[in-house]
Amino acid sequence: MVFDINRLIGDSTLTRQGVLATAGAEPVAKIRIINCNSMETSLYKYILMHSKRDQILLILLSVSSLPLVYITLELPKKIINLLEGMDIPESLFGYEFDRLEFLMIFSFAFLLTVLCSGGLKYLLNVYRGALGERLLRRFRYELYARILRFPMPHFKRVSSGELIPMITAETEPLGEFIGESYTLPVFQGGILITYLFFIFQQDLFLGLAAISLYPFQLYVIPRLQKRVNELAKERVSTVRNLSGRIGETVTGINEVHANDTSHYERAHISQRLGKIYQIRFDIYKRKFFIKFLNNFIAQLTPFFFYSVGGYFVLRGDLSIGSMVAVLVAYKDLSGPWKELLRYYQRKEDVKVKYTQVIQQFDPHNLIEADILDHQPELQQLPGNEILANNLRYTEDGLYYSIDGASFRIPTDQHCAAVGLGNSGKDELAGLVSRLIYPSSGNLTIGDQKMQELPEAITGKRLGYVGPSAFMFNGTVHDNLCYSLKHQPVSSALDSDDKALQHERQMAEQAGNSPNRYDDEWIDYTSLGMGSHEELVERIIEILKCVDLDEEIYQFGLLSFVDPSQHAHLAERIMQARQMLRDKFRQPDIARLVEPFDHEKYNLNMTVSENLLFGTVYGHKIETESMIDNPVIREVLQEVGLTDTFLEAGAKITEIMLDLFSDVEPDSELFEQFSFISADDLPEFNNLLQQTRQQELESLQKDDQRRLMSLPFKLIVARHRLGLITEPIQQQILDARARIHEIAKTQDLGIEFFNEGSYNPRISIQDNILFGKLAYGQAYAQQKINSLIADVVEELGLREDIIEVGLDYEVGVAGGRLSSVQRQKLGVARALLKAPDLLIVNGALSGLDTAGERRLIENIRQLMGTRGILWILGRVQLAELFDSVMVMERGKLLDQGSFEQLQSSNEHFKQLLLSE
Repeated sequence: MVFDINRLIGDSTLTRQGVLATAGAEPVAKIRIINCNSMETSLYKYILMHSKRDQILLILLSVSSLPLVYITLELPKKIINLLEGMDIPESLFGYEFDRLEFLMIFSFAFLLTVLCSGGLKYLLNVYRGALGERLLRRFRYELYARILRFPMPHFKRVSSGELIPMITAETEPLGEFIGESYTLPVFQGGILITYLFFIFQQDLFLGLAAISLYPFQLYVIPRLQKRVNELAKERVSTVRNLSGRIGETVTGINEVHANDTSHYERAHISQRLGKIYQIRFDIYKRKFFIKFLNNFIAQLTPFFFYSVGGYFVLRGDLSIGSMVAVLVAYKDLSGPWKELLRYYQRKEDVKVKYTQVIQQFDPHNLIEADILDHQPELQQLPGNEILANNLRYTEDGLYYSIDGASFRIPTDQHCAAVGLGNSGKDELAGLVSRLIYPSSGNLTIGDQKMQELPEAITGKRLGYVGPSAFMFNGTVHDNLCYSLKHQPVSSALDSDDKALQHERQMAEQAGNSPNRYDDEWIDYTSLGMGSHEELVERIIEILKCVDLDEEIYQFGLLSFVDPSQHAHLAERIMQARQMLRDKFRQPDIARLVEPFDHEKYNLNMTVSENLLFGTVYGHKIETESMIDNPVIREVLQEVGLTDTFLEAGAKITEIMLDLFSDVEPDSELFEQFSFISADDLPEFNNLLQQTRQQELESLQKDDQRRLMSLPFKLIVARHRLGLITEPIQQQILDARARIHEIAKTQDLGIEFFNEGSYNPRISIQDNILFGKLAYGQAYAQQKINSLIADVVEELGLREDIIEVGLDYEVGVAGGRLSSVQRQKLGVARALLKAPDLLIVNGALSGLDTAGERRLIENIRQLMGTRGILWILGRVQLAELFDSVMVMERGKLLDQGSFEQLQSSNEHFKQLLLSE
């Protein structure tokens, strides 16, 4: 059963789900949706196709407003004539009125007409704007949907820097134009005709004078505009190329810096910017000449009115009221005429943009929409073996990277493919995974061609990992589960929430997907799972398989947990803290860490850390400039530390100047040991000279604060300057208690350390440790990490922490991960959907031989009897597989076991020897 979606849904306000519902009794597997591969080339036809009813309604509203326009012209004329003494009717609707009462009637009638006309224009403008944005939303969605249908080789010829502006910036003018495409010429043209009709009613010759120059404008303006349109096309193309070049620069920024080609790149961009400038300059000259010509003609017509109209008024053939009404009408006449001229210019500009955009989104060999959209009832591979017969593949029609290959790949066998870089093994992986399509020959599975299988099958039953697995901006968990998000399982739009229902209705009217990305997209039942917890268990198992569990565990240790959402985990972390505290009682461990104790001064923390004894959040206290905070200054004053810190700051300044006055400014000693930066050293030198000439208390407040800021950086155990004595430490503890007391009534932005509660502002690792590493202890960090790992294992916390690590943000394109981590994560993502056939194309090339061997063995064990096709860079690793395919210059030379090939295939032997 076949449906033509365009016929079925008419103005395209239904969604694909609506089509399936309409099909009703027919099985879903038999429904095919036909979408035309090429986009509508005519902008006007595209607009009518999706908004015919709306355009008709807008035209009717526009026409209905014209009588009101005429009345607003007629009433002022009657008012003026009334004031000149024109005879008035004896009665109106059976009532008699005097001249003043008629004046009030005409005036209020004029006010009411203006109000109705303005309200109707408001309705028209809002309606047009909403319609334009709705169709713009549809158009952008269709363009994005077509990107998903681009053949893979096309992405080698077009950059994201070109595609993104086309969907965003270049389509923006369409939104405004679509709403007015039919109604504006009707509305403004109708107003123009109404004005002309009114003028001709007053006097034939004035009417002829009003339209005398229109034929000249209609002849000249389009010819001038034609060249502007050609320049506009050239400008769009040039800007698009500029975007592509900028995108290349961003992507290849390492090469720019590594090869000192920044001057070359700047010259490249400068030349392109110069070309754009010249094009735009030519456009401006022609565009403003057109504007000058229109303005001159608009001012020339009143010349005829004043001369011809004045002549008839002097002769008594025309009243002053009619003359004034004509002048007012002509003054308003220029508005719709200019709007029509501007409409013509916008129309030509938008047509250029529309034509160029759809040309770029109509590549050769566009993937059929049915491949992406079709949802067969049985979503399984139609066979257990992939067969290729005389398979050929080329991207340019000249060079065949696969040339006449014939092979078989059982989906229950583990197969490797080896060959040199130009052997065609990469294209083999692309063909088998159905990412690229054969140019000729047959590639089948069961009784179906691979290129005809919908992605609902290949996306679930085949797994592909390339040499550079892409990571989307989000968490590790988001990227792992990306392979499971095929269709929404449950939708928030099915609820009774009116806002969500309205959102769905708007999406359907715009031809967009009614689904939301925050719906539930993971079908646990199809994965053989009953809950998210089981999925997490499966993820952790796969992470162990690809040797990524330890790194995700480390991510988890350094992550923050909100105890309000993970109360049970916070409790268990507190158990781990107590267990580690118990271990600290052992003498050989006790010297490694100084635990946090609210009643004690921590010798391995800075003065500022001891003072606050907590984690600062927000911007109420800046740890780098604590002395500038009025609360801190007040507390120091209360406990008598102001003079102490001032004297300590002066001593630190003197010591730093003695030690670093002769050190080079760029020396790393400043960063490691100095309290004063190299740039600030001269300033503190001047400050020290002042202290030798006058008392510290006599210094200016800003200078005092500079000196007082230095002791905050002192660590007693590390710096050993003797400035923070035990009495001073006790004063700091008193200040700490005072700060905590103030915090009870005033939000200071401090999460205080409390031995009995979890601190959400520090990481899991810091919550478990809850102390500072002792200074000067060899290998203290490694020993403590080992202790924390032991405690975590004892409490069975490791998997919980790994689950927290799954929320680690990977950054743009996985930039916060190493290349090897991205490769492993890509393999894990493919394994998570449990494919019937896993295709790995050099996805672990970043590992050493031993590491790749170990992961291959792990993955083979996990896949079991499910198939694997592994494109190897290291030929020796082929011994791990059931069969091996040997590729050379696009041809399959041989296929067999490793032992058979090693003994009988000379090319395979050469590949082994070349490693």
